[in-house]
Amino acid sequence: MGFDRSTNLDRLANEEFDVVVIGAGITGAGCALDAASRGLRTALVERDDFASGTSSKSSKMVHGGLRYLQQREIRLVYEALRERQRLLRNAPHLVTVMPHLLPVFGKGGVVPKKLSRAFGSALWLYDLTGGLRIGKLHKRVSAAEAIDYAPTLDADLLGPSYLYYDCLADDARLTLTLARTAALDHGAAVANRAAVTGIDHDDQGRCRAVQVQADGRAIEIRTRAVISATGVWADDIVALDTGTETDTIRPAKGIHLTVPWSKVRNTIAVSALGTIDKRSMFVVPWGDLAYLGTTDTDYDGPIDDPQCTEADVDYLLDSYNRWFTEKLDRNDVVGTWAGLRPLVKNASSGKTADLSRRHSVVTSPAGVVTVTGGKLTTYREMAADAVDAVVESRPESPGAWKKSRTARLKLRGATAGSPDDHLYARYGSEAGAVRRIAAEDPAFAEPLVPGLPYLRAEAIYAVRHEMAQTLDDVLSRRTRARLKRRDATAEVAREVAELLAPELEWSPGDVEAEVAAFTESVEAERLAGGLPLTSTSAGSTPPVET
Repeated sequence: MGFDRSTNLDRLANEEFDVVVIGAGITGAGCALDAASRGLRTALVERDDFASGTSSKSSKMVHGGLRYLQQREIRLVYEALRERQRLLRNAPHLVTVMPHLLPVFGKGGVVPKKLSRAFGSALWLYDLTGGLRIGKLHKRVSAAEAIDYAPTLDADLLGPSYLYYDCLADDARLTLTLARTAALDHGAAVANRAAVTGIDHDDQGRCRAVQVQADGRAIEIRTRAVISATGVWADDIVALDTGTETDTIRPAKGIHLTVPWSKVRNTIAVSALGTIDKRSMFVVPWGDLAYLGTTDTDYDGPIDDPQCTEADVDYLLDSYNRWFTEKLDRNDVVGTWAGLRPLVKNASSGKTADLSRRHSVVTSPAGVVTVTGGKLTTYREMAADAVDAVVESRPESPGAWKKSRTARLKLRGATAGSPDDHLYARYGSEAGAVRRIAAEDPAFAEPLVPGLPYLRAEAIYAVRHEMAQTLDDVLSRRTRARLKRRDATAEVAREVAELLAPELEWSPGDVEAEVAAFTESVEAERLAGGLPLTSTSAGSTPPVET
C-alpha cells in the first residue's frame, strides 16, 4: 500500500513530517528520495501528476552538454558527467548509452582544418572532463562511416566527423521511479493531484504546516521545513511563504518533433547540427520513430500548458532540411511536445541559450528552501543541496540526517537485463508484475495503441501500482504514446478509458469526461502547431536497436 494514493492522503493528514517537498518533477522527486533515505520523515505533493511539467517534456538526454564547454562551464560539465555515471549505475534499466555522431560539414565536403581541430579538441576535453567514465573514447570517423550511421545526411556537405557517447532516459519514468523508491523503500508519503494552497507559520515566523487541496478535501500537513522544487512555478510558492511577489525565473521553451524513423534512418543520435540561427539541434532514433529538437527561446505565455507553435515547427523542420537529403514537412510530424526550462534570471544575459544551467538553492527566514535552475542530468546533486539546506536550517537535527546517501542508492527495478526487452527497459525487475497482469486476461496482452509496443496490461499496472488517475496520466507519462503517435493515441482514447474505468471506478459520465478532456487537449496541440492529421500506420523498424 506504499504507493496507494488514498492511504498516502490519510498519512498527509494524520502524520507530522520533517520536510514537505512541493513539486514532483525530477528535482522534487529527487529531493523526496534524498530526504527520506537520510531518515527524514518526508512528504511529497504534486498539484498535477508526477513529471507533468518540464520533467516529461525534456530532450531525454542524460549528458554533460558539449555546448556548455563552449560557454566555459567546465565544472558544470564535470558534475553532469559524474551524475550521468551514477545514473547508469543506479538505474541501468532506465538509462542507456547512446552513441552520438557529431557531423562536420564543409563546402563540397571539404572541412577547414581549423574547424575540424576545434571539434576534436572539444571532444578530448569532454572525455577528460568525465566523458571517458562511460568506458569509451570519442573517435574520428570518415565521411563514408558517418553516412553508414545516418544515410540521409547530405554527403555533398559532409566531411570526416566524430563519434562520442552519452546517455538517454525516459524522463517521466525516471521521475516516477524516484517517487516510488522514496515511498516504497524509504517510507515517504507521496500524492499527486494534491495542490498546495498555503504555507502556515508559527509565532517565530517558521513554517509549521502546508495547506493542500486534494479531491475536494482540505488537508493540513504538519511539517518543520519545506522544499519548493516547482520549476517555473517557483515564484508562486515564494509568494505563499512571504506574501511578496517575486520574479526570479526566466522560462525558456524547448520543443521537439516526432517523425517516422523511415524518413531519417539514423542508427545512432546525430547531434550539434547547426540550426537556421546557428544554435545546435539533434536527431535521436526512438524505436520506429525519431525525434528532433530543440528550441531554446524566451517564453512569456501561459506556463501551465506551453504549446509547440507553427513557428516552432517551421524552425526545426527548416533546420533539419539544411543537412538531410530526405526532406521532412508537416505531414511527417506524428507527435510534438513543448516544455519550459526554469532558468534563473541573470540581468546581464541576452539569449536564454547563454544562461547558465547551474542551480540555485535559497532558504527563506521561514525555513522554505527553494531550488531552481539545473537540468535533468544533475537532479540528484540539486536534491542533495536542497536537503542539505534543510538540515543546516535545523541544527537540532540528528547527525544521521546530515549527509546524502543517494550517490550509490539503487532505484526501484534496478537490475541487469536486456535493453531490447520492452518491459525491462521500462520496469526493470518489476516487469514481472506487468506480465502477471497480462496473464489475467488475453485482452490485457494486446497492444494499447496500434503501432506502439505498450501493452494494455501496462495501463492497468499504471493505475494499480503507479498512482495514475487520468487518461492523460496513462497515455502521456506512464506510457509515451501521445508523444510518439498523437493521432493514433487519440483514436483509441475511448477504448483505453473503458479499460481503466473498472480500476478507477469511473462512471459512464466519467469516461465521457476523460475522453473529451484528452481528445480536446490533443486537438489543441495539433492545431497550435498547424499540423494535419497523421497516418496511424507504423514506420519501418530500424535495423539496429540502440
